[in-house]
Order: sequence, then structure tokens, then C-alpha cells
Amino acid sequence: MSAPPLIRLLPGRDRRVKAGHPWAFSNEVAMTPAARALPPGSTVRLEGDDGVRHGLWHFNPHSLIALRLLDRDAEARIDAAWFARRIEAAMALRARLGLGAHHRLVHAEADGLPGLILDRYGDAIALQANTAGMEAATPLILEALRGLLAPRAVAARNDAAVRALEGLDQHARLLHGAEARARVEEGGLAFEVDLLGGQKTGWFHDQRENRRRVAALAAGETMLDAFCHTGGFGLVAARAGARQVTLLDRSEHALALARESARANGLAGRVEALRGEAMEALERMAAEGRRFGVVVADPPAFAKARKDIPAALRAYQRLARLAAQVTAPGGVLFLASCSHHVGPGEFLDAAAQGLWRARREARLLWSGGAGPDHPVHPLLPESAYLKAMLFALD
Repeated sequence: MSAPPLIRLLPGRDRRVKAGHPWAFSNEVAMTPAARALPPGSTVRLEGDDGVRHGLWHFNPHSLIALRLLDRDAEARIDAAWFARRIEAAMALRARLGLGAHHRLVHAEADGLPGLILDRYGDAIALQANTAGMEAATPLILEALRGLLAPRAVAARNDAAVRALEGLDQHARLLHGAEARARVEEGGLAFEVDLLGGQKTGWFHDQRENRRRVAALAAGETMLDAFCHTGGFGLVAARAGARQVTLLDRSEHALALARESARANGLAGRVEALRGEAMEALERMAAEGRRFGVVVADPPAFAKARKDIPAALRAYQRLARLAAQVTAPGGVLFLASCSHHVGPGEFLDAAAQGLWRARREARLLWSGGAGPDHPVHPLLPESAYLKAMLFALD
């Protein structure tokens, strides 16, 4: 087998790579005609202009992030067995964390598989390949998964907007198996999941710890779960003793799955599902004087790109104001942002301004992010995309 093509870094542009960073940008690479001619997603060897070898990388000559680290060993063979070893290591970590069979199995660079997301739902897996390299490697990944887990179904959720930066199309389709439905088990409940039609990969594993945290405060309370998707926060809280839960989402498909899960878990009598735009519904509820002892507002990303940050911060401020207005005195408010372009400090500032505009005194009880099945590469702090805060309001 011939060696992968060789790519070199420009003179003096190897400082970050030598410091261990798993990315190299296009302005750090010697973009020769031969390099530009390589197909996006090619596996290449990387060297500095000084001849120092930096291992094997996925290369996309048309992307700002031109190179993503695969293996420090330039002699490694990137085949199905290599992917199996990486996935098996990720499985071992989740097993050590006691996460059972429902979790994020692979979280991209943090698990040594740049651009790859694998979410596990028992015997079904959602796969998201966000780079040209992982798109090209999908057959090898499927082979590795069959050998390790023998999944009933594997669904490609390749509909993330970030794929456009790699020159990739957006699609969702079944790669293996006959049905794209699955179940996720959490908090003693079973939830129906649509692997192809739900948001992201069908379920938000990243909020598991936060759902438990909110549920612990919900016994005997009324609760509003805004932007509820399939009802994770609300149904876990209902099982924990919330006396009445209102689920709010714009998607009738998501609400139908939430109702189905509520019935299957014997919670339908304490759960109502309302369809509507969350911001508009919150405005209406506030005007009507509706109040809840627990309010959750976990919206989709407001900032898809850096240029969206100012508008996103205004939206988060408005959301905090509206959510506070429907939180009862002495109640608790949980706010979240999955916009990785918005930093934790910016998000807290926006929330604080919104609470002040609602004329509510607040105490921040807790702030954090995703659970441990979403590890963060220490040199990629921007991958800690989820921000969450829990407030007690007067």
C-alpha cells in the first residue's frame, strides 16, 4: 500500500501544530497545485517545512480548517480496524462513566475522531459526519460499528449547516437497518425517538444531567418546558413529581412523540402539549398572568455564525425576560444556549439583562454545560458549545 500524500506547513506556521493543536488552517498550509488537486477528505501525511513529521490528518483544500488530526503515527493505517479501536475506546470511557446504552458515543475531536458524532440509542445509532474526511470514511465507520455493536439501525443525520463549510450537501437517510425509530431510556422513562425527523440526531443527550437537576426541584410544582422538542425536561420532571407540566414547541411532529412518550409512561394525565412559537406563546402567557413554579427555556441555536452574535444576544435577553415573567415568585428558571459562537460570559450578561428588564431579582444557583459523554478537547475550548444556568427568582 502506497503512503498517503504529503502536505507541508508553511515556514514559521507550525507553532500551533507543534503545540499539539488538532487543526491546521488553510493559511498555515503550503497549498501547492498538487495539494489543491487532492479530493476533499483525503488522508495525508503532514510535515513542517523543517521536516518534522506530524502524523496523519484529514485534508480539505477548500475549507478554512484545512487539516484535522487523525493519528500522530504517520505509519498508521486508517482502515475499519483503526476506526474500531477509536470507537471501542470511546465505548470504554462511557462504560466507565456508567452511562448504560443511551449516550453520545463519539464526540468528534475529543474522542479522536474529528468531525464525527455518534449518538447511541440502545441498538440504534445516529451518525453525523460533519467533515469531508468523515463523509468519505463512513463505510469504514459502519464496518467498525457492525463489528463492535451489531446495531439494528444506523441513521445518517448529515443535515447540519456546518457541512456547507466543507462543501458537503445536507441529507438524512438510513444507512443500515429497516426502521429509523428508536427509544432512549433516561430517568426511569422510555422516550420515542425519530432518528431522521427530529432535531439534531433525534434526542439531546447533552442535557441529561441538567434534566435530572431540574427534576429534583419540580416535585409538587407546575412546570413549563419551552422549546421542549420531544419533552425531555418536562416528562422527567413529571415522573419526579411535578403536578402539572406544559410542553411548548413549534413542531407538531415533536409534540406527537412527546404525547406518545407521556402515554407510554403513564404521565398523560399531568402533561399538556401546546403547539406554537415559543417567544410568542411566552408573551401571551405573561399577558394572561400564567405563572409556573419551574420554567425551562432551551431553544435551538440563535447564532449559526459569528455575524449572528449581536442578534442572538438580543434574542437571549428577550427570552430571559419573557421566561422570568412567567416564573412564579419563589420559582426556578433554567436557561440554556447551544450557540457555540456565544461565550458563557456573553450568555450570562444577556440573561442578567433580561431578568432585570423583567424586574426580577435572581440568584444563580448553578451554571455548567453538557454531560461527561460530551467531552471537550482541551485545545478546542470552543467545542464546549452548551451553556446552561439555573436561577432562583424572587
